[in-house]
Amino acid sequence: MTATPRRLLAIAAATALATPLLLSASSPATARPADPAKEASRLAKKLVREAGAKGAYRHLEKFQSIADSHNGHRAAGTPGHDASATYVHDLLKKAGYQVSYDTFEITYIETLAEKLSVTAPTPRDVTISALSYTKSTPEGGIKADLVPVPVDATTGCEPGDYASGAFTGKIALIQRGGCTFADKQKQAGAAGAVGAVIYNNTEGALNGTLGDPNAGVIPTGGITKAEGEALAAEAGKGPVTVSLDIRQLQEQRQTRNVVAETRGGRADRTVMLGSHLDSVTQGPGINDNGSGSAGLLEVALQLAKTHEKPANKVRFAWWSAEELGLLGAEAYVKDLTAEQREDIALYLNFDMIASPNYAQFVYDGDNSDGVGSGPGPEGSAQLEKGITDFLDSRNVPHEGTDFDGRSDYGPFIEVGIPSGGTFTGAEGTKTEAQAKKYGGEAGVAYDKCYHAACDDLSNINKKALDINIDVIANAVGTYAHDLRPVTRPVTEPGLKTTGSTSGTPHAHGHQPRS
Repeated sequence: MTATPRRLLAIAAATALATPLLLSASSPATARPADPAKEASRLAKKLVREAGAKGAYRHLEKFQSIADSHNGHRAAGTPGHDASATYVHDLLKKAGYQVSYDTFEITYIETLAEKLSVTAPTPRDVTISALSYTKSTPEGGIKADLVPVPVDATTGCEPGDYASGAFTGKIALIQRGGCTFADKQKQAGAAGAVGAVIYNNTEGALNGTLGDPNAGVIPTGGITKAEGEALAAEAGKGPVTVSLDIRQLQEQRQTRNVVAETRGGRADRTVMLGSHLDSVTQGPGINDNGSGSAGLLEVALQLAKTHEKPANKVRFAWWSAEELGLLGAEAYVKDLTAEQREDIALYLNFDMIASPNYAQFVYDGDNSDGVGSGPGPEGSAQLEKGITDFLDSRNVPHEGTDFDGRSDYGPFIEVGIPSGGTFTGAEGTKTEAQAKKYGGEAGVAYDKCYHAACDDLSNINKKALDINIDVIANAVGTYAHDLRPVTRPVTEPGLKTTGSTSGTPHAHGHQPRS
């Protein structure tokens, strides 16, 4: 038997007392109580019918235009992001929402150089990505021998992994896994290394973050598994000399989230959905995450057009600085009081929902896949089921994806708020089975333009976008009226609601820390 949340114990009575409006606070006291399930079904069907990829694509065109006018990107702390936030804010305000900016401080990052070249014995260039918050090399880079760290379950995580004197003045080659990137480069630096190259332990590029502006010890970048293994094999036969040039601009700036909510609806049963609005500095971020932002905006505007009277307050958020480590969502959740956290009945996250070589992923709220992190807080399983049931009803194939902490649901999970959402893949490689299931090309990344200049309008799969906008629309329509499918743990008055969490430190949206 599932637990009944403290704030949902009197649904029938509460519904009879008030039926809030979208654009006004209350309705006549004589209004008859509605059937929550019936109202939810009606609104959900209407929003699914009205919201779609065509409307969202117009917002994507605007985001592309903004990027084109602002050095090719919309990164947090830049005029490109400010213009994107203003565009979203003004449309929502005109639609009748209560809209606000949530301003906070960030350390802005812009990569100035990221180059790795083998100079001997076989000269060649190796594609490398600077990790966020890395230390910089001098202009022109550093030249040193590349020394592999012995591979085990926790490669490069302990001082004992670095033989005394073997890494002094050298560049450490370290396999991913076992601890954070920050820990690996810190241990390498303590052993005397002047730089670190971390290679992936799965297929695909390695884009990552050290997690904190103060974490950088030595210049650090990421390369693919294939390149890393090739370099390690080559170094096993004799000295390999490389040139490493990694430089980042880092400075304090301000940025802002956009938060919009219905003027009516019960605040103590707030339904919240979010997407990050910022791009990386390398490109316009039209899939990552213009797609989620545009989809969320399209559904919010369609909800306003219905002039609906949702029973529960619906709140939408467009986060900033996700690409720097979930900073916008973290700042927002940190500033909530215990009561405000308790008021949020659920959080749904939509990040990269139109990947060109997509797979349809749904966050594994109940950990039924048994992969990686554990389940989300109580209620997350029901959110997953709500999405999968909807997809099943439309004969859309799908599969689970782990709560790995790589997007803005992370801070919500940490305080026990039920969470879920969808995702269509980033730098990971599509399998043969997935190609049969969804179409597309096996052996190729879900988004080969991930964190690159080519993440533009041509990088959008409109079929995937439409599917996921329908998911958003169905969720908004359903939970605006009926929260009974979602449970929260019962707590004593005055005590904080908690739920099971993954136990894993969250990382950056598609820029992992480990």
